[in-house]
Amino acid sequence: MPEGEQVARKNDEEGVEILTLKHPPVNALSTSLLAGLSQQVDAISQDPKIRAVVLTGDGQYFSAGADLKEMATLDLANAPEVVRKGHALFRRISTLRPPVIAAINGLALGGGLELALACDLRIAGESAKLGAPEVNYGLMPAYGGTQRLPRLVGAAKAKELIFTGAMISAAESLRIGLVNKVVPSGQELRAARDLAHTIAQRAPRAVQAAKKAIADGLELPLDRGIEGETKLFESEVLSSQDLGEGIAAFVERRPPKFKGE
Repeated sequence: MPEGEQVARKNDEEGVEILTLKHPPVNALSTSLLAGLSQQVDAISQDPKIRAVVLTGDGQYFSAGADLKEMATLDLANAPEVVRKGHALFRRISTLRPPVIAAINGLALGGGLELALACDLRIAGESAKLGAPEVNYGLMPAYGGTQRLPRLVGAAKAKELIFTGAMISAAESLRIGLVNKVVPSGQELRAARDLAHTIAQRAPRAVQAAKKAIADGLELPLDRGIEGETKLFESEVLSSQDLGEGIAAFVERRPPKFKGE
């Protein structure tokens, strides 16, 4: 596959887009794959019609993490710049206007786990394995894993996973809150698509404002977070035509037809 094109994009109708990592055999996060993902994220961010995104891996794996073969040839002097680019990309994914759902098949390890952590929601197949094995290779999570993982599962559990480099099952990932749902293996993409379409049927501006309020509030004291929620409610919800449509649909006992306006 040509340089920078290792991520396929497919429209799933109704405002849902599917991004698929394509770097066999394990969808390692090479510089080429990350460049392709960056291009797709940029395109999605500029399309107001997209209401939800599903991110998955082609074949048997979501992503086994960094491309260690490529890393072995990397001039260490360039490593900080590579990390900064990865941080910026994962930050753009986490702050995309529409919600992003990771459909985790097979393995989500290292950078692959960090990529899943940058998504809003995670659905895993029951045979999936997740982990942060970087310490096994003299590394540490460097694409936001030391920050996003403890915010999701708590500091103590995050330290255990990162310090030991252990892999955990999908069932354990669900128990500790690392994933939202576990489904039979092979059904994770279908389940993620179903969830994406459910979200896409809701009022887009309300969903997107709620996403921003949650993300911003996690980094603020409670009072300031509530203040930010109020501002978003006033600026994004009260001014939207979708609010009128939602109320009218309720009164008329019919499904609403939200336009994202």
